Amino acid sequence: MSGGPAAAGALALEGVSIASRDGRHLVERLDLTVTPGTVATVMGPSGIGKSTLLAYVAGFIDRRAFVAEGRVMIGHERIDTLPAEARHVGILFQDPVLFPHLSVAGNLLFGLPRGRWRHRAERRARVSEALEQAGLGGFEDRDPATLSGGQKARVSLLRTLLAEPRALLLDEPFGKLDAALRADVRAFVFAHARERGLPALLVTHDAEDAEAAGGPVVALAGPGQQFRRPSG
Repeated sequence: MSGGPAAAGALALEGVSIASRDGRHLVERLDLTVTPGTVATVMGPSGIGKSTLLAYVAGFIDRRAFVAEGRVMIGHERIDTLPAEARHVGILFQDPVLFPHLSVAGNLLFGLPRGRWRHRAERRARVSEALEQAGLGGFEDRDPATLSGGQKARVSLLRTLLAEPRALLLDEPFGKLDAALRADVRAFVFAHARERGLPALLVTHDAEDAEAAGGPVVALAGPGQQFRRPSG
């Protein structure tokens, strides 16, 4: 999907540490730089802290349950000190979060920055263009409940991208898809991140996801055990 500004710079995690309030260390002094157009992967078993790491980057970590520190940068701007809504970070979850009371177009219009397209006709034209480019032309008036799993995933990504994020976080968004659909949606998501020059950070327990991402890989394996594999 074309249109909108490219990402301003790399997503960098500098000395990020996260522990639960009961003293369990999840992430220790993690340093990771994700350049624009690159998809980096954080791997590890369930409960190891992968999603909690994304929550820290996005700005909605539960401070009652976790202690977290370390710098998060996008380009030259430090964002870990900003509220979530000011970070301009997009996130995709395992379940496509679509509003059931809105049409497909309504869901996508919700993501559009109002200051960029002020007139309703312009906003609807932008939505139609995005759907057409995603192979979903004519879906504007569809009820989200009538969409297949792959179609829901595509609409969810489009809404995230239409909001013009500066970085993209992927919280196991392919986990509930069957094998064939998983590969298709995964390729769709990665291609759009690269096309827009977005640094993307994926968390998964699936080695095939990491292989398809092609970027650096960090494996979380418990306190003091973080392993990094370079891209390539």
